[in-house]
Amino acid sequence: MLYLKKGKTDEEVAVDDLEVSQIVSEAINEVENRGDQAIKEFSQRFDHWVPNDFRLTKEQIKDCYDKVSEQTIKDIQFAQNNVRRFAEEQRKAILDIEVETLPGVILGHKNIPVEKVGCYIPGGRYPMVASAQMTILTAKVAGVEKVIACTPPINGGIPYATVVAMDLAGADEIYILGGIQAMAAMAIGTDSISAVDMIVGPGNAFVAETKRQLYGRVGIDLFAGPTETLIIADDSVDAEMVAVDIIGQIEHGPNSVGTLITTSRKLAEETLVEIEKQLKLIPTGQTAKKAWDDYGTVILVDSLESALKEADSQACEHVQVLTENPDYFLHHMKNYGALFLGPETNVAYGDKVIGTNHTLPTKKAARYTGGLWVGKFLKTCTYQRVTEQASVVVGEYAARLCELENFAGHAKQATLRVERYKE
Repeated sequence: MLYLKKGKTDEEVAVDDLEVSQIVSEAINEVENRGDQAIKEFSQRFDHWVPNDFRLTKEQIKDCYDKVSEQTIKDIQFAQNNVRRFAEEQRKAILDIEVETLPGVILGHKNIPVEKVGCYIPGGRYPMVASAQMTILTAKVAGVEKVIACTPPINGGIPYATVVAMDLAGADEIYILGGIQAMAAMAIGTDSISAVDMIVGPGNAFVAETKRQLYGRVGIDLFAGPTETLIIADDSVDAEMVAVDIIGQIEHGPNSVGTLITTSRKLAEETLVEIEKQLKLIPTGQTAKKAWDDYGTVILVDSLESALKEADSQACEHVQVLTENPDYFLHHMKNYGALFLGPETNVAYGDKVIGTNHTLPTKKAARYTGGLWVGKFLKTCTYQRVTEQASVVVGEYAARLCELENFAGHAKQATLRVERYKE
């Protein structure tokens, strides 16, 4: 394995993360202690936005529809229909069960939706309209009763298309509120924003760190911070496509990660040149260049097996496979947020419109979790029912095992049933 270009080291990234952590911790403490006053001050400082009420009225939401084109509404509906269809199929695959494991012993589980969920729809540099369907709509398909959603203002105003998408996706309450203050307000609750049971959604490093620090107080979907994209390629693809597909993700922000793993030195070298060329041709090139300079990596390997091993160790958010046989990675790769197989598809399809969810694990969290889906909004809760005769059988085993562990009270629970129900 040979690095032709290397991004920041883990140690350098850790320094950046520590600074973010301290800022987030202080902000959460402020929201907890001062509630609405704190979120107003943060909103003024970071977004230049302090309305009389952060929650939009029905009239304000209706006005947003009037501010966007009919084509935009149709495009949002097309994307949401795709996300909904796939989410509904996922929901059908999650079944309640009940089984008699021993004569008279009935065990089961039910999949119960979380009651209240807060969804974050990123804005800032870009209005992330697609995140509305990925979070709000998916929660609703799962059966969540109440979904509140926050999105930041853009240039001091309401992001009309994003609000339309949030409303079409089924949000029960919509707030124009961004960043740390939005996540903290939904999780902790204030006088004007009721606390939820779970917060979800992608975002920048500050949003991801806020979720990390609030985890436990509320549930979260996963740690989805600054975007990562990994391309695995051989000589069946050209440098233009590789460069475009890397830049297409690292334009998200200056700390976005873009990586190429390839078996072709020629492709690697040509891609390095092509990326520099393409960065000069797009309006977001300055942001993407900062990300590429700091976090871009090109790795040359001697085989697809080596590429697989390295890709699995990176456990990247998006993995795009541009090889002659992409199914090799589908069948063998284990650690990834989402796979994009072949040159015909790309990460932008998944991000915006095709139907799979774009809220995905970053920073190697793909080693232990997949992305956001309907199952994240469901609690799989077990139950049991036992006949008198079965209680005697189970109780005798239970009593002995409890005594083995020196749990006298536990043992008494079991022996009481044995005494009551034994004939």
